[in-house]
Amino acid sequence: MKRYLSVWFPDWPLDRLRRLRRQTKTGSASGPVKPRAFVLHEKSAHGLSVVAANASARAVGIEPGLRLTDAKATLPDLLSEEIDRAADLKALTALAAWMVRFSPLVALDGEDGLMMETTGCDHLFGGEAALVAGMSRRLVQAGHGHRIAMAGTPGAAHALARGTGLGEPPVLPSGREAEGLAHLPMATLRLSPEALTLLRRFGLTRIGQLYEIDRKALSRRFRSRQAADAVCLRLDQALGRRAEPFAPLRPPPEHVECLPCPEPLTSSEGIGDGLQQLTERLCSALAVQGLGAQGFMFSAFRSDGAASAVTVNAARPVRTPDHVLRLFREKISRIDAGFGIDLLMLEASRTGPMAPGSRPLSGDLAGTGFDAEAVSGLADRITARLGEGSVILTVRDARHPPDKAERQVAYAGQVPEVEAAPILGPRPVRMLNRPEQVSVMAQVPDGPPLQFVWRRRLRKVVRADGPERIAPEWWTYLPPAPGERGRLPRTRDYYRIEDSDGRRYWVFREGLYGDDRGMDPEWFVQGLFA
Repeated sequence: MKRYLSVWFPDWPLDRLRRLRRQTKTGSASGPVKPRAFVLHEKSAHGLSVVAANASARAVGIEPGLRLTDAKATLPDLLSEEIDRAADLKALTALAAWMVRFSPLVALDGEDGLMMETTGCDHLFGGEAALVAGMSRRLVQAGHGHRIAMAGTPGAAHALARGTGLGEPPVLPSGREAEGLAHLPMATLRLSPEALTLLRRFGLTRIGQLYEIDRKALSRRFRSRQAADAVCLRLDQALGRRAEPFAPLRPPPEHVECLPCPEPLTSSEGIGDGLQQLTERLCSALAVQGLGAQGFMFSAFRSDGAASAVTVNAARPVRTPDHVLRLFREKISRIDAGFGIDLLMLEASRTGPMAPGSRPLSGDLAGTGFDAEAVSGLADRITARLGEGSVILTVRDARHPPDKAERQVAYAGQVPEVEAAPILGPRPVRMLNRPEQVSVMAQVPDGPPLQFVWRRRLRKVVRADGPERIAPEWWTYLPPAPGERGRLPRTRDYYRIEDSDGRRYWVFREGLYGDDRGMDPEWFVQGLFA
């Protein structure tokens, strides 16, 4: 049976703002200060409305939903500020990342709660009661006011967290959802305000009152079938009669190792030692299953409710501790210890099988001049230092123009096999990124130029060889739009020439004389010979 844990933060916007002000506050007060009434407001259809109020404001009757003008009339010196929904969501998402220390499956539950699937996680903490107590203790230490509940369905856990008091957090056994939810308010069933208003008119205020009502009779009380179906759906989901989708913020790791810290870590040496222990344990677990991993994430969970994480990627599946540690060496300094780290975690993703056997001493002894494993290791180290996509390969492309016959792709762990090249004319040792146009001073209609100017210098041709004719790729030609002049593709004649100083060039004439293309041929330098 699956188990779910719901964490509700009743005053999340106020807690988030209070924590932010505490972190940015400078100096110290001379004595205790009585908290003033404070509310958060936002625009609504009826003007500015209160959406959150602290205890001092609630003590004088100011509650969420009240118009701000009425609240000011009740308490003239009331402090107010506009709510920042985006900042609240960002902070809640960051807290969800920290809650991964308890379960890898964490999802947002509205704007003020988190939902976690804890199936199989409770034994790591000494049971469900110990898990709930430990989580509550750490949230209190971080300054988060909260309510926690655990049940066999997300709907039941959600309702228990919001419908119970400040006593012992409820842990409802699976299969007893109907009994545990019967006395809870109808508002905890995640219904729309319109549905709650209608149910209240019928005198239905507790979830248990819905158990004995016939579904058809319940449907007749609603104006629309959709509203009645929504009530039945939420009730069935909470009781476990219908499945409810659960979408965590990130997929669960394929392999993970955790290292609790008896004393909070604050030094980089301690973090490095912890990473080494986790890497050795994780690689050993991968080796037992004959697997390697291409992605690794190292996370550090701080005692103040924050988390830092760094990720590295390998071109091919690896499970050698030294190799993984070298990848992290360039990034481990990004881990912020803050006031102390109490849990380290290392996750492996994108795992795959690795062929057993020993690695040859060199590529020559293996019968090949290329060591794929060594190249992958070098590429991983370069990527760890310079970033993703920094290692690229130049591969052959089936294009006729020489300047387009190759392309660059990111290295992904495999070097493509190069097929036997067709017999072509001689190619230069250096190709220019783009052909550079030259000014021909003496042209021969069907041969190379006698002299030309390239890069502001006159060059006299003493030897020449060619031509090698390459036809244009007519299938890549796009006709011009109406009213625009297009340029038709032209044939190229390539020549190897040598100037009076002994320098050799690979030049081509784009276009032929009398080819009816509307302009004279042009000359370009494509490359340089040794």
